[in-house]
Amino acid sequence: MEQLVLDLSQPPPLTLDNFAIGRNAEALSALQAWLAGTLDERCIYLWGAPGCGKTHVLRALVAAAQDRAQPSVYVEAYAVEALEADAMLPRLIAIDDAERLNSAQQAALFTLFQRAGEDGTLLLVSAAAAPAALSLREDLRTRLASGLTFQMHLLSDDDKVQALRSHATGRGFELAPEIAQYLLRRRQRGLPALTQVLDARDQYSMRAKRPITLALLREMLQPEKPAEG
Repeated sequence: MEQLVLDLSQPPPLTLDNFAIGRNAEALSALQAWLAGTLDERCIYLWGAPGCGKTHVLRALVAAAQDRAQPSVYVEAYAVEALEADAMLPRLIAIDDAERLNSAQQAALFTLFQRAGEDGTLLLVSAAAAPAALSLREDLRTRLASGLTFQMHLLSDDDKVQALRSHATGRGFELAPEIAQYLLRRRQRGLPALTQVLDARDQYSMRAKRPITLALLREMLQPEKPAEG
């Protein structure tokens, strides 16, 4: 069980391939075209409730751009000012949680918009609400709304079940619907964490040389008992 705990402590990488699309197909299609250079936009803005996958998408797009040898960086709102010191901006800057920008950080982001046009930099920005609803300076809200804007939607339970079953198929086993439902009830977290548990469950099944069943999952997820003595 010690190795299993170690496996669960390592979060899976956030990629476009393991992002469950749900009702976000339009946004993902636009981002992939943007990355490929077939969509001419300087800024794309994503907004939605916590848990809808904004951070996943930002980090995944940065990773995908880096795989294409395009210098890219992911930053949270508080780190925006540090980018001003760079002599040359990277190809892609992904800025998370724009609603948290303070006055100085808002000024820094406005400057980044100006420099982005000169350096050919793409800006991917996320926030909890649409640009017009943010408590930011007006000229910055206007810049954020100047490109494509997409609302990111939360996954339904059915979406999560389908994603888990597809992930299981990719690993070479069939996931019964009742097992997927059990995972959702026991693990109220994002889909990457759920697939991580599913992967660990597959490993546990192979080590135990037992078929994948609901009973096996319950055994795997039960807390370890402290050693006596």
